[in-house]
Amino acid sequence: MFDAFVNIFKIPDLKKKILFTLGLIAVYRIGAFVPTPGIDGQQLAQFFDNIAKTQGGTLLGIMNMFSGGAMQRLTIFALGIMPYISASIILQLLTTVIPALERLAKQGEEGRKAITQYTRYCTIGLALVQSFFIALWLENPAHFQGMQIVQYPGLGFRILSVITLTTGTAFIMWLGEQIQEKGIGNGISLIITAGIVSRLPAAIIQLGSLASPGSSGEAQIDPFKLVFLALMFVGVIVAVVLITQGQRKIPIQYAKRVIGRRVYGGQSTYIPLRVNQGGVIPIIFAQSIILFPATIAGFVPHRTVQTLASSLMMGRPLYYVVYSFLILFFCYFYAAITFNPIDMANNMKRFGGFVPGIRPGKQTAEYLDFIMTRITLPGALFLTVIAVLPSVINSQMGIPFLVASFFGGTGLLIVVGVMLDTMRQVESHMLTRHYEGFMKKGRVRGRMA
Repeated sequence: MFDAFVNIFKIPDLKKKILFTLGLIAVYRIGAFVPTPGIDGQQLAQFFDNIAKTQGGTLLGIMNMFSGGAMQRLTIFALGIMPYISASIILQLLTTVIPALERLAKQGEEGRKAITQYTRYCTIGLALVQSFFIALWLENPAHFQGMQIVQYPGLGFRILSVITLTTGTAFIMWLGEQIQEKGIGNGISLIITAGIVSRLPAAIIQLGSLASPGSSGEAQIDPFKLVFLALMFVGVIVAVVLITQGQRKIPIQYAKRVIGRRVYGGQSTYIPLRVNQGGVIPIIFAQSIILFPATIAGFVPHRTVQTLASSLMMGRPLYYVVYSFLILFFCYFYAAITFNPIDMANNMKRFGGFVPGIRPGKQTAEYLDFIMTRITLPGALFLTVIAVLPSVINSQMGIPFLVASFFGGTGLLIVVGVMLDTMRQVESHMLTRHYEGFMKKGRVRGRMA
């Protein structure tokens, strides 16, 4: 591993890409500390600390995690990349239901460029709407236990906030595209990962203070619990890597075709079906829905809304039941809209491909649908366990949620997935220049069936 890191800087092109990527990530992190004008940052940070103590907080807590703490300080990058994520998911869902977008997605590079442009427009639109409502929310002291967050409320503050926050989101989107084009790795994903990892030092400091002896001479966390947490952390990361890399390989055989004097086809390949087809998106959907009542409760002081929000708070039995059901549902829902076995079977039949032992056409589509349905279940169950694990650690072991969030949930899945993808891209650059990569042994291989 150390030799692989040394070899990175022996390749000028790869070295330039990595340094360029790190430089833009540093720019993003600096911008996360530039405050939005007219905000009392100290009182806002205190408010976020208060809602964080209520076992996980609300949708604002999710936005704060994706923005790397910028939402808590309401800096120019407070919205983070969440509008872009929402826009990408919306466009991806609309592609499956709007024929014009579906045809555009099948037009190759030009179609992808057009959809990317639509995603940018949708991102700006969502950022404008979200920033306006955030400005209205900040102006009302009733939402902050009477604290005056905005020094000079009014139309001027709202316009300034909308322009500042929307411009910040647009700049982050531009940074991600520059990393994608001139750097290494997926730019948007790396920016999200940088925001999540930036919370790690605070979590380590908080865990260290709990493990150190207090005024009574005893630590709040005993050494055995620390060892157990360390082993659990390693085990969870290993499990996430295995599920993220796990796939079922469907063998495909292409028949030989003679066209003129040339013979085409005859080769064997496979279709990789991922165990975790939806990635982290089912958890994001489920979190948004289950935390929505708690967010509304902060704006609507109605008794029914308050009762529903309290019953769905993290740590309550109803929370675990509803949250688990939502994750399972969205895993199958996302797999259904992103994987089309009929189109895949028709394309195979058009080019002379077939699954050994399965008749082309309808039977192949049914077989692929059956396999995808079967392998989605273990992936969905694993996502459910990973998503619920932080809240269990928080409520049952008394570990602060900031620390417990690194033992599962959205953040860990994103970080592990992005790191694997980035290492894979770095390794491909190294192998093309006859250097050994990171993953020389122990590759996760899918099952052939």
